[in-house]
Amino acid sequence: MDKNKQIAIFEGNKIRRVWDKKTEAWFFSVVDIIQVLTDSANSTDYLKKIRKRDIELGKYIGTNCPQVEMITGTGKKRKTLAGNPEHLFRIIQSIPSKKAEPIKLWLARVGYERLEEINDPEKSVNRARINWQKHGRSNEWIQRRIMGQEIRNKLTDYWKNNEVKKQDEYAILTNIIHEEWTDLSVKEHKNLKGLKTQNLRDHMGEAELVFTALAEMSTRQIAETVKAKGLEGNKIPAKKGGKIAKDARVALEQKTGKKVVTRKNYLLKKRDQKIIG
Repeated sequence: MDKNKQIAIFEGNKIRRVWDKKTEAWFFSVVDIIQVLTDSANSTDYLKKIRKRDIELGKYIGTNCPQVEMITGTGKKRKTLAGNPEHLFRIIQSIPSKKAEPIKLWLARVGYERLEEINDPEKSVNRARINWQKHGRSNEWIQRRIMGQEIRNKLTDYWKNNEVKKQDEYAILTNIIHEEWTDLSVKEHKNLKGLKTQNLRDHMGEAELVFTALAEMSTRQIAETVKAKGLEGNKIPAKKGGKIAKDARVALEQKTGKKVVTRKNYLLKKRDQKIIG
């Protein structure tokens, strides 16, 4: 799942979530939901207290709410208590809050939207398009972002079907491609743009998106040609695909005198959506 989909927004508050393919349901961070409901200084302690105070609730949480790996504020993965909307409705009932009903409606809506997207993937694309428009992206940028995601999906599908199974292996191959064409690791590119947990691709300029897509398309086509298998087998196509995009980037920069990889991003600045550089 894309990292940008692992964060949902309720009234400006970030709530972590993970899609469970087996049950076809979102699982949300329980402490994030409690934070929104209570504005507690320590939502983890608040959760411990209500579990002790309400024995039945404590048993319910222990039986139904799994520990799920999610991204922390520092960008690291940690296991955290999570629940689907049904589980969270039960927890919300035990917390006095004026936000209880609004967040119940929100949970029901985001869950329904995901089911719609499974049945009709075009709706997911349309929602993404609308959200990017709301954040000030141009139609040209949006088209390149969508095109790039389609190319990325084809590449990861190839990996998945050819013995690249683990998420960390996907990350290793992605970083090889990225470092080859940009001369920066993914982390270094994010640091250059001043990003933390944000999705790097959502903060790329049009040229960065195009060259990322070229690198990943080239990688897939080379991998298909040589029938690459597994992590080690796919490292070579990753380097060669990235090199094709790098050669094109260098040629363009020599002709225009402008850098393709820049500090520009789409972070909010003083209530306005601006590109900084």
